[in-house]
Amino acid sequence: MEQAEIGQSPHEAAHGVFDAALEWIALGLEAAGVAAILLGAVFAFATALPLLRAPDTRAAAYRAFRLKLGHAILLGLELLVAADIVGTVAVEATLDNLAVLAVIVLIRTFLSISLTVEVENRWPWQAEGRGRSERRGPGGEVGA
Repeated sequence: MEQAEIGQSPHEAAHGVFDAALEWIALGLEAAGVAAILLGAVFAFATALPLLRAPDTRAAAYRAFRLKLGHAILLGLELLVAADIVGTVAVEATLDNLAVLAVIVLIRTFLSISLTVEVENRWPWQAEGRGRSERRGPGGEVGA
């Protein structure tokens, strides 16, 4: 560790190192979020590609691609939200910074909920067994 600047207390020097570490962590989380989305898209395409060869499995290829891509985007969004939170902690906590963070988290949370509903046909807080395979009719009966 470098010597503290002249006139800088050890506490201030440690605070500077901590802030720098948080900035690197936020950057790493952002990179992981983008990588999750990009690698997920490649994986989704590679998974769906063999199904595109036969005409009778093209609809299944689309569903498989959409499901895998949706999951990759959800994972990427979660990592990006974490990066935003860590990044906001790293900078000076002003009301403006907190307001910007709140807006970013709200937008990404809305996107995450929308993607979960679209991809899995359920609300994020519902049990996973209530997806596409278990649709409920207007009277609540299963399989409608």
